[in-house]
Amino acid sequence: MATLILILRIIFGLFFGYAGFMHFKKPNFFNGFIPNFLPKLTINYIFGAIEIILGIGLFFNQTTKNASLGILILMLLFLPLHIWDLFKDKPAIGSKKAAIIRVPLQFLLMFLSYLIYTYS
Repeated sequence: MATLILILRIIFGLFFGYAGFMHFKKPNFFNGFIPNFLPKLTINYIFGAIEIILGIGLFFNQTTKNASLGILILMLLFLPLHIWDLFKDKPAIGSKKAAIIRVPLQFLLMFLSYLIYTYS
């Protein structure tokens, strides 16, 4: 189990670090997920920074538990946005099929984050 958790930590660390970096490199890509009443660029940069910090946190034994719990909470916060996106006429990113896939993907990410948290 320890090897599986280490592999998950590396994959998640790279994934969330890259996703966070993309919030800065291509901020407009994420705009469709951010409700219009919020300051899109500010929200985008804040969550990009959070994703980078949490991703890096998975690479260190001392911060893995907090980082994996942070990712679990982040995915829980993002879940309503993905559900909202699913019911829009034109999803924020990709097709309607992609929007459908993103909802269970959020649950998978939450479960895997929970595993990292529990077994680290």
